[in-house]
Order: sequence, then structure tokens, then C-alpha cells
Amino acid sequence: MRRAHTVEQVRAAEAARMARLPEGTLMQRAAAGLAATCARLLPRVYGSRILVLAGSGDNGGDALFAGALLARRGARVDALLLAPAKAHPGGLAALRAAGGRVTSDQSLFSTADLVLDGIVGIGGSGGLRPGAQVFASLPRRGRVVAVDVPSGVDPDTGEVPGAALRADVTVCFGTYKPGLLVDPGASYAGVLQLVGIGLELPDPALAALQHADVAALLPVPDAESDKYRRGVVGVAAGSARYPGAAVLAVAGALHGGAGAVRYAGTAAAEVVRRFPEALVTDGGPAGAGRVQAWVVGPGGGDGAARALGEALASDVPVLVDADGLTELARLGPAALAGRRAPVVLTPHTGEAARLLAGAGEGPPPAAAELAAARLATVRRLAAAYRATVLLKGSTTVVAEPGGAVRVNPTGTAWLATAGSGDVLSGLAGSLLAAGLAPLDAASAAAYLHGLAGRSAAEGAPTTALAVAAALPQVWRAVRAGRGPGAEPDAPVRA
Repeated sequence: MRRAHTVEQVRAAEAARMARLPEGTLMQRAAAGLAATCARLLPRVYGSRILVLAGSGDNGGDALFAGALLARRGARVDALLLAPAKAHPGGLAALRAAGGRVTSDQSLFSTADLVLDGIVGIGGSGGLRPGAQVFASLPRRGRVVAVDVPSGVDPDTGEVPGAALRADVTVCFGTYKPGLLVDPGASYAGVLQLVGIGLELPDPALAALQHADVAALLPVPDAESDKYRRGVVGVAAGSARYPGAAVLAVAGALHGGAGAVRYAGTAAAEVVRRFPEALVTDGGPAGAGRVQAWVVGPGGGDGAARALGEALASDVPVLVDADGLTELARLGPAALAGRRAPVVLTPHTGEAARLLAGAGEGPPPAAAELAAARLATVRRLAAAYRATVLLKGSTTVVAEPGGAVRVNPTGTAWLATAGSGDVLSGLAGSLLAAGLAPLDAASAAAYLHGLAGRSAAEGAPTTALAVAAALPQVWRAVRAGRGPGAEPDAPVRA
């Protein structure tokens, strides 16, 4: 599991560690790890041209010390000081002693084999300052390696309020930073490389699952299992206008680990024609029979209000999506008050805006604003509705009302296709019915869904049914520890 900590948590851990170590030890550890990563990225160190962009403070010091280590191995290292009077004195002295030079030539950014971005570290805020903004638009020949965080990216939130430098690789010291795992910041970070520096850290601010974590969550039947003991998921979805939503939600549910799927709605004929193993009724959730979880809302149309009310009246977990979310936004958080069984909401940012307005948090904010502040958005929703929220988008984020947050690392832009969200809802609902806790069910579903999207697309357009069909193979791959995500923290190589 990738664990990410806030700036405040990192600063406290650094202070506690530095109190027990000789001065400068942590910086030397960070610089050594940074230099080692840069060396792996270069065809050879000797003779390579390296530019260090050094801001003030420790981030610039890390970059200067790493530059000194590379200069000792024969690289030609130039340092461009963004704040010469505040440059780290020890780092600058080490660079000069190793044969490095100070320059004011900005054109080296476009000709260097490798650029070290040490302009702004985790203590910075806002976009790049005017003197550094030019580097966000200059062409470059070599790779850019960010020191702990790309300059201009908020390390805690991933927000990019102005100009920022795009990195090919970001070397993280001690722990990942939340803003490196969440868009838009994640899109600036490139490949993440973790360098341990000996910090003792508290519980993380957020986490990203990996293969082993998901494999440990996935339900596996035993010798005594039957379809009912494995769990039954109910799906209340589809309408005369959107019968396909029912078929797709059931498709996701059938591959989600529960033993059976009960469908309730007007698309019963279409569902059983496509999936004869589904148990169907043309009524609502109240008369469908016993289930261990409900999925409500995909393509529900005018029937979504009734289906939502009947599902929420049950004593089992309920996942609400699509038209169910529209109805919930109209009702507000009061509709969930008093429920003992958990609720999972799966909005995209447009639906998130309506839900926040329904919670009395002012007029609907623009979806683009919510997408730019994903962590804040998902936390607001989880707190307002006292529900687990899976916020879909370029980075899918899952939050519990108690504060735990997970980021999904497996998505692909090819999942932006009609019906993909219906498959995800069915899959997550099935995992709920199989007994997973809401945070685990939503996180594991997003992980598998992302991998299935990659597998189904393989770089070309795909369909929601193809994503559903790919779920068994990615389920097997995750349990076997194969494929993308199995070893995401392997050393970076050129």
C-alpha cells in the first residue's frame, strides 16, 4: 500500500528524527537517494549535462547536494539559483567543491540531459513565482526530476493554482505526499520513486491500494459456501428509456464476488435474456426478496425515487449512483438520517455539485472547481451525508465520513465511455454484499474496474460490456500478483 502524509505530519516526523541525528543527516540521505535515481535515468553519468534549478531552503539544498554527488561522478553540473541570496550554503559549497558551476543561462533547461527541479519544496504554496514561471513553458531535451514535489503543485491537495513544472519522475523523501497521488497534481508528478530517510510516521492522510492489498480483500468461497452464504446483491436500475443501464449494472455485479444477483425493475426481460443466472422481478426493492446489499439508481429514470426510498428502508448497505444521486440531492442528507446500515455514494463531479447544493452548502459549485480540489470535495461529501463516497474522475477518490481516504491508481481515460459507471456500481455493490466494509468495497471495485478498463481498451476505444467481461481476468491477475500495479515501487530506469 502506498501511504501518503501531509506536510504537517512530515515536518513533525523530520523534527523528531533530526533531534536524534547529527545535523544534516536527513538531507544527506535524501540527496544520496535523489542522485542514485538520477544516475539510473541517465545512459551514463560521466559526461552528462545536468541543470539544477535551486530555490531557497532545504529543497534547493537537496538538489544542490545531489548535483554535487553527480558532479563527482563526472557529470557536468550547472546550478541556476532562483534566489541567490537564500541558496542553501552547504549545498552550494558542496557543488562548487565537486566542480559544479553556478549559471544564469536559462537556455540550459532546454539542452540538459537531466534537470533537477529543486525550486519549491513541500513548504511552498501557490504556483511558480514570476521568476520561475518561464520553466513551465520552455522546451526540454532531457528528463525533469522533481525533488519531493513538482514546483507549483500543492503537496497536500494536488491542486495546481498557477504555473507548475511537469516532472518525468518525482523522488519522494520518507513518504508520498497526498498531492502526488491525486489529479491535477498527479499528472505533473510523472513516475513516483520513494526514498527512505528513516522517518517514523503516524497513520497516513490517505493511501493507495496495490495488488497485494486488493488480493487480501477479495472474497473467496470455501467448501461450505453456497450462493446465499456468499451474499446476494440486489440491483434496482434501468428504465424504459435506459434498459441498458440495468444490464450493465448486473454485468458488474455478477463479477463482484457475491453468490447471486437479484434484479428489480422494468428491464427484467432484458436482464434475464442477457444473464439467465440473474434472479429477476419487475417490482421494486421492497418485494424482491432477501439481499445483503442494494445498488440503486443507474438509468433509473422516474422510478429512481421509489427504488431509493425502498432500498433505504431496508437494513442492508445501499450503494447509490446516477439517477439515485439526483433524487438524493433533492432530498438532502436528512434522507439518510437514522440509517444504521452503511451507504455508499458514487458521484462524478457534476453529481457531486448537486449533492453539495442539496446539503445546503450554497448554490451548486462548478464541476471543474470540484475536480481541481478532489480531496476537499470528497471529504465534504462524506461529512455532509455521513456516507462513504467514491468520487469518480481522472483520479477516483474514496472517503469515509470518519476521515479515511484512498486514491485509486489504476484508472484510464478509456473508461470515459457510456455505461462504465454502471459496471462499477454493480461491482462495488456485489463486494458489499459479499461482506466487505464500505471503504474496502469501493476501493477494491475502483481498482479492479480501472485494471479491467486498461485490459479491455489496450490503447483503443472500448465499451462498458467489454470492461465487465475483462473483470474475471484482472481478478485472477490481482490474486496472482501479476501485471501493472503488482510492483509499482520498482526502481526507475531509463
